[in-house]
Amino acid sequence: MVRGLLKHLTCRSLSIAGKWQQQQLRRLNIHEYQGAELMSKYGINVPKGVAVGSVDEVKKVIESVFPNQSELVVKSQVLAGGRGLGTFKNGLKGGVHIVKADQVEELAGKMLGQILVTKQTGAEGKIVSKVYLCEKLSLVNEMYFAITLDRKSSGPLIIACAKGGTSIEDLAEKFPDMIVKVPIDVFKGITDEDAAKVVDGLAVKGADRNSSIEQVKKLYNLFCETDCTLLEINPLAETADNQLVAADAKLNFDDNAAFRQKEIFALRDPTQEDPREVAAAKADLNYIGLDGEIGCMVNGAGLAMSTMDIIKLHGGTPANFLDVGGNASEGQVVEAFKILTSDDKVKAILVNIFGGIMKCDVIASGIVNAAKQVQLKVPVIVRLEGTNVDQGKRILKESGMTLITAEDLDDAAKKAVEAISK
Repeated sequence: MVRGLLKHLTCRSLSIAGKWQQQQLRRLNIHEYQGAELMSKYGINVPKGVAVGSVDEVKKVIESVFPNQSELVVKSQVLAGGRGLGTFKNGLKGGVHIVKADQVEELAGKMLGQILVTKQTGAEGKIVSKVYLCEKLSLVNEMYFAITLDRKSSGPLIIACAKGGTSIEDLAEKFPDMIVKVPIDVFKGITDEDAAKVVDGLAVKGADRNSSIEQVKKLYNLFCETDCTLLEINPLAETADNQLVAADAKLNFDDNAAFRQKEIFALRDPTQEDPREVAAAKADLNYIGLDGEIGCMVNGAGLAMSTMDIIKLHGGTPANFLDVGGNASEGQVVEAFKILTSDDKVKAILVNIFGGIMKCDVIASGIVNAAKQVQLKVPVIVRLEGTNVDQGKRILKESGMTLITAEDLDDAAKKAVEAISK
């Protein structure tokens, strides 16, 4: 949602490389129930809730945690938005329901272990391994709140809107004046004045103003102290007893901070991630899956993005971003090929290496060894240039492999697009 609100803040081209940069800041996503537990530690008001992973747990939780609740909110836990409007592959409509307490067990049984498809999961959907049982609050006002990183101000930016809900992107487009943006000086931190601007933008009605300001400051502290890249609450709500409550939340964290946020990164759920990206992370490769047909293996992020752009310019579609880095081993090259060939949509593979620290002969040896371990059923286009290029070309020639060689990047992209057209 926040990307829709901030699209006017990004000034990159709409090339595939630009889209990749906008969408794929290295990050950790956590589930809603995990985010609620974390926010609670920072003194942020959240609904009472418990995550369960089996139907057997449901009855015990209701009896021990919600003995006097006549209704509960049952939320499927997947790392994707649009759950409320999603559909399970077993036919159940909606991943979020408010039901009577005696119906929770039956509903949880229809959700757990099932695949939920939303507008953000793609057609393949995501498996629901846990459901989050929450108290049903009496909400009298729903608002939108987010903190993200803003290029323009080079720091955190708080976004607030007096109206929240599933149509926040449409509202932002039709009524941009309703969106309040408050940049925060990262050196000074959030001030009472900053927080007050946010509260005014939220147009809080019944909740105490000073208490609301403190809640905004606690949310900012959470964002900074845990190395968040995004903290999005939709809705941030007022209850009938005038409390400001984070009724739902999405939190992302910077992967580069994993070394100092060990407890948070231990929450990672690999079952919700692209298995190719999980395998790449284990091999210390930088990989992002896309939806195209030409697999790319490149050394260097800038060269990788240029490669994707040129493929696109010649009428092709890149299947991934894959940067093997400047000092990859032969083993990493083999793992890279395994990841590329595991994608059924890949119809050709383009290897584009400009050898500096990364030597062309290492890449060539990796390609040959990968061919021995992986059945290469698609054309492989190779462009090598730089350190040890002659040795690399000799290794490939003597391997007996059927390869398509290219003289430069433009030539390689053309041949890759021609290869998938045959």
